[in-house]
Amino acid sequence: MPAPDPAPDPDIVARLRAAGCVFAEDEARLLTEAASSPEERESLIARRVAGEPLEPLLGWVEFCGMRVKVEAGVFVPRRRTELLAERAAELAAGRGPGAVVVDLCCGAGAIGAVVSARVPDADVYAADIDPASVRCARRNLPPERVFGGDLFSALPAALRGRVDVLAVNAPYVPTAAIALMPPEARDHEPAVALDGGGDGLDVHRRIAAEAAGWLAPGGTLLIEASAEQAPASAALFAAAGFHPRIVSDPARAATLILAA
Repeated sequence: MPAPDPAPDPDIVARLRAAGCVFAEDEARLLTEAASSPEERESLIARRVAGEPLEPLLGWVEFCGMRVKVEAGVFVPRRRTELLAERAAELAAGRGPGAVVVDLCCGAGAIGAVVSARVPDADVYAADIDPASVRCARRNLPPERVFGGDLFSALPAALRGRVDVLAVNAPYVPTAAIALMPPEARDHEPAVALDGGGDGLDVHRRIAAEAAGWLAPGGTLLIEASAEQAPASAALFAAAGFHPRIVSDPARAATLILAA
């Protein structure tokens, strides 16, 4: 039988617990494993105690059973977005070899990375407006397939009318609600990845207005929203000529709109 993982240093656990880390023992073990020296370990622990998010300190986040690389200042993929990634992969597989998939507002490129891993013969592209996110996504996806720019303007014109699966995790937090977010997100993730405008749906409106011209015949758009916003978001896509439906996974507090 394999030897059990050594117990984390109780002093480190106590420091993390005092800082409000709910899973202090697990975090202590992960941060210790991530450090290459006692000095680096102390630096990582001190930064975590000071409030920095765990995942950039580790350099990765677990997402759909994968370790997706993340960096400081980049949006950290949430567990709820696994539903979007899984559905995108299923749809890509159903389109057959060479299916074109776009991970729009990609952040670290987690959705694209999952699709690439599960559907190796898909042609996956990604784009984001945030330069740090583009740099990070190029570590998780072929760098020549990741583009920087504002929504569809970032994509190669040759993809217009050819996208089989358009997977979008656009910002959807209402501006006034950002102040209520946990400080790990509010203070350490780019505002452009969080702020969705007054009702949270400003970027959804822009995507609804432009998406049809990029989808291939029979293609599908998937976009994440909160459970409360989903009916309004679905109405935006219906008004743009799509046939949307809302899909949810209560276990992951996940909601998305599928629009074809």
